[in-house]
Amino acid sequence: MIFLLAVLCFLYVPVIGWLLIGALKLPRFTTNKVSPSTKFSIVIPFRNEAENLEALLQSLYKLDYPSELYEVIFVDDDSTDASVPKIEQFTDAYQVKSGFKNVIALRIIQNKRYSNSPKKDAISAAVKVAKNEWIVSTDADCVVPSGWLRWYDQCIQKKQPKMVCGPVVYPSSVDLVSAFQVQDGLSLQLVTMGSFGWKQPLISNGANMAYLKRAFVEVKGYHGNNHIASGDDVFLLGKFRRKYPSHVHYLKNKEATVETQAESSWKSVLAQRIRWASKTSRQKSGEAKFLGLIVFLTNFAFLMAMTLVCVQPGYFKLFLAFVCIKLGIDLAVIYVASHFLEKRFSIPGYLIMAFFYPFIAVWVVLNSLTGNYRWKERTFKK
Repeated sequence: MIFLLAVLCFLYVPVIGWLLIGALKLPRFTTNKVSPSTKFSIVIPFRNEAENLEALLQSLYKLDYPSELYEVIFVDDDSTDASVPKIEQFTDAYQVKSGFKNVIALRIIQNKRYSNSPKKDAISAAVKVAKNEWIVSTDADCVVPSGWLRWYDQCIQKKQPKMVCGPVVYPSSVDLVSAFQVQDGLSLQLVTMGSFGWKQPLISNGANMAYLKRAFVEVKGYHGNNHIASGDDVFLLGKFRRKYPSHVHYLKNKEATVETQAESSWKSVLAQRIRWASKTSRQKSGEAKFLGLIVFLTNFAFLMAMTLVCVQPGYFKLFLAFVCIKLGIDLAVIYVASHFLEKRFSIPGYLIMAFFYPFIAVWVVLNSLTGNYRWKERTFKK
């Protein structure tokens, strides 16, 4: 056990340190404020999101971007609630209220299922009918900032990319379930920024992503991975990274940050994390697999060391040293990400989550390896 802890510290610290340095060296995106010219098709798959859609729709109607330069495509994935009427009623009411001065091209299409991944099918269906050159995606439980499309437009005009990925955060909250998601989300954003900082992007979030429609077609969309239910974002990022290694960028600007709704219960949080973890072993990126393995083993060793101390208290000093090293490097991760994204967190809350997190991480990984999982009232095979 002593040898294992030493090896993991030797690996964990430089790996996370590498990501921290990458995040810090990744430049913030600034703009020359040129006139908007990029035409976007906003793609939003949804299933049973009636409770969340109003907040998203309100944010879409507040976008500070010429309405003639974008359209919104909602893709209904067999919703059984009032999601579709909600969109229609809100749209009609908002346009009447504004005196039809704020009319955007919005339509709802039906998903066409042909694979094991409903979301990938939905995005592919939308891309086929999209009228504009750039696809920008988000989720139905999100809220987008008013300058969202303007920042993407500025980045596209300045960088000439094929794909742009942006930050995603959870709303701050004091309850334990939400607090866990906030800190976990910040750590994922640090990994994203850190890997982009070294020009070796590992992960992204489909709730804030844009790409050229023709480039999506050139990489054959989700062909080759649509038998895997999750991973619409990371698999597409991997394809773009391999085909266009110098044309994939991260939009590091807090004003381009999308806010996503936190899950309300531990059951749904764990189901979501199992879904996310289930795609890791299917990724082609060796770096992503290595990072996932190191993080898992470090959290597993944390639990084993805690058990060892209970049996043999003489190892307490060794365990304490290991804990201090891990807590210190993890705190740096949360601090750097929260500072950029302007998300407040408390040290006591962080410490509670830090001791709580290894149990969740190990449980999620083990369950992601053993079989099926449920999401959106559906059962998926691994």
